[in-house]
Amino acid sequence: MTACTTYSGETLLSPRVPLQPPSGIYFGVNLDWQHDSAAAFNQRLGMPAAVYVAFFRFPFDNVELNNLDNFIAQVARQRGMALITLEPHDGLNAITPQIASDLAILLATYNRRGIPVFVRFAHEMNGFWYPWSQQPKEYVRAFRALAYAIHRHAPLTAMLWAPNYGGSHPFAGIRHDALPGSSNFQLLDTNMDGRIDLLDDMYTPYYPGDDAVDWVGMSLYHWGRKHPWGENETPEEYSFVDRITGRYKGMNGDERTVPNFYRIYVEQHRKPMAITETAALYNPAAVGASGRKIKQAWWRQVFNQQVARDFPGIKMINWFEWKKFESEVGGVIDWRVTFDPEITKAFMNDLPRQGLIFATDLQGISIYQ
Repeated sequence: MTACTTYSGETLLSPRVPLQPPSGIYFGVNLDWQHDSAAAFNQRLGMPAAVYVAFFRFPFDNVELNNLDNFIAQVARQRGMALITLEPHDGLNAITPQIASDLAILLATYNRRGIPVFVRFAHEMNGFWYPWSQQPKEYVRAFRALAYAIHRHAPLTAMLWAPNYGGSHPFAGIRHDALPGSSNFQLLDTNMDGRIDLLDDMYTPYYPGDDAVDWVGMSLYHWGRKHPWGENETPEEYSFVDRITGRYKGMNGDERTVPNFYRIYVEQHRKPMAITETAALYNPAAVGASGRKIKQAWWRQVFNQQVARDFPGIKMINWFEWKKFESEVGGVIDWRVTFDPEITKAFMNDLPRQGLIFATDLQGISIYQ
């Protein structure tokens, strides 16, 4: 895949594009790359994903650079698109203009090989669970520094802004939060009542601006019907749509003060939207509904043709194909759909026959406009 134009005898990369398909939704997958591979996933599923998601500590050390190169090589062999999630565990102030420029130049080398890249920087920044959490001032500065360099050097790379779904804001647990009296606290207290809670806008303070953001996204899982999590419970009907539109009121509470993410960022800001991570909780150590029943009830909401028609701005959905320890539960959760043949068969039978874009479709669509 290339996107080139000729000017004065030189072959140059075309101007930056957002990698938005003219129609349809990219099917993507987030894999445990230490124990899985793109080729193995595609073989289990029977179809090649269009987008592959991986996490990297950033700024890179030599080990992470090698991991990134290996990841990109896998994506290239599957003729897919790469979504790299950059995690600034050393703090947002570690993102300097030089670091941003070095990243952009590296991504440009991947782009010249015809590999499109999405950069999801410091994801779920509105939560509490990462060192970059609840620091909107520093976050916006760092995101814009990366966007400036990437837009300048890497034309087949898109900047993806992706908070966590805002229900239960400001969440609970061991916190990396904004301290009362700080400038970040003032930014997050959007209704200026002296508190940070569900009545505040948990998205807008972190938005880096339309000139910096190419795509918007959201992490949105089915964790269960109500907190605390860990029980095997089927999703409530319409809970996926209700959460992206700020209409959720159910067993987990009344979350209708959460802003309508789709209307604000897709319709008003006119950005394509990605569901950057999604899956449904199944706890092998708990009783309750079966893994197939839980996951099928969720994927039938997420990969739903009526939802695709009603929300055409959703252009990417990435399934979280991991089995991992979750601290919120205190145990191992199996989020996967391709390690049980019966679940895999049901998953493929339920996926829409039209509208989902796999890697085999990428050559036939014009994503480099």
